[in-house]
Amino acid sequence: MKEPHIILRSLSAVTRDPFLGPMSTPSGPAGIVVEVEDIERSKVGSVTQHADVLAIAPSMPMKLIEPLDAEDAPEPLAQNTTWGVKAVGADTSPFTGNGIVVAVLDTGIDASHPAFAGMTIEQKDFTGEGNGDQNGHGTHCAGTIFGRDVNNTRFGVAQGVQKALIGKVLGNQGGSSEQIVSAIQWAVQGGANVISMSLGIDFPGFQQRLQNAGLPPALATSRALEGYRANVQLFEKLAALVRAMGNFSQTTIIVAAAGNESQRNVNPNFEIAVSPPAVADGIISVAALGQVGTTFRVAPFSNTGANISGPGVGILSAKTGGGFLSLSGTSMATPHVAGVAALWAERIRSFGFLNPFALTAQLVGSGVTTGMQAGFDPFDVGTGMVRAPQ
Repeated sequence: MKEPHIILRSLSAVTRDPFLGPMSTPSGPAGIVVEVEDIERSKVGSVTQHADVLAIAPSMPMKLIEPLDAEDAPEPLAQNTTWGVKAVGADTSPFTGNGIVVAVLDTGIDASHPAFAGMTIEQKDFTGEGNGDQNGHGTHCAGTIFGRDVNNTRFGVAQGVQKALIGKVLGNQGGSSEQIVSAIQWAVQGGANVISMSLGIDFPGFQQRLQNAGLPPALATSRALEGYRANVQLFEKLAALVRAMGNFSQTTIIVAAAGNESQRNVNPNFEIAVSPPAVADGIISVAALGQVGTTFRVAPFSNTGANISGPGVGILSAKTGGGFLSLSGTSMATPHVAGVAALWAERIRSFGFLNPFALTAQLVGSGVTTGMQAGFDPFDVGTGMVRAPQ
């Protein structure tokens, strides 16, 4: 049967392909053309053999990494700066993210929220539902990255960011890896230095879709696993190309949530590894930490094996329609890391040439384990709590 497949091609692609038909998609990062075509599974191998094809994967459903309640959520805000902003040292950093462009690929944004007053916000809808944020998740994440003070309360890490690109990739019915790849391409073309994503592959949804198409459960599971692996490889290839482009022109790094599938509160050994696309090599994966008194601990839901950690429990940020909302999840930790990435990008640029290798090294290398509760597993936190340049 035919299935929609994502194809990464080099810019030297021929004008017409016997399997894919006319080529019309505009070039993407590092000379890449992104195509999505319905292809017979038997012909995938033939397409892959073409010299200009860099990667191919079935379009898989994507879903929001849903926020969760956590046992170690801090007390309600009693001061004018959220604990997350303080924990990463953004409140004492001389850098603000000025001149850095940040992209948020999520459920959209409530651009009318006071937290985003005075900013240049470019929106693009990849879901077909129109711009805006019906869920609130994207608005919350954007608020943590670059939100301005509201009612004398600070919750934004990089408040000097003047331009943001908001890609709505998740709607009421979720999204697809095709939409994520297209949104990454759009964000890079739009000048994003930092791309923040708090989403994951819906493996059960893809397996069920194959079953609904007539495949028996065992075969549907096998095909879903093939698609899962191919999508990880596709994201790795795309991340590598985006990173390579930074050597010649624009620097872009991708930060993504590790996932919320672990259940350490049920069983300390119930730990799930980082999920796609964050697990792909070249994407910076983020775990969530909670605050307990004056110490930090791994959030019980946070997936293990991430590169670095951020505050992800009881995080106060912008709420759709105005006001604040407190949420927990690696989705909340990721924008803290993305915001700190903007601060490091500004610092590096102020001293010389900004490139993705220096930015990644400074960001991941900033992590510290000082203040972690005794007995923590280093594999759960990566390099530790992300820290802003001082």
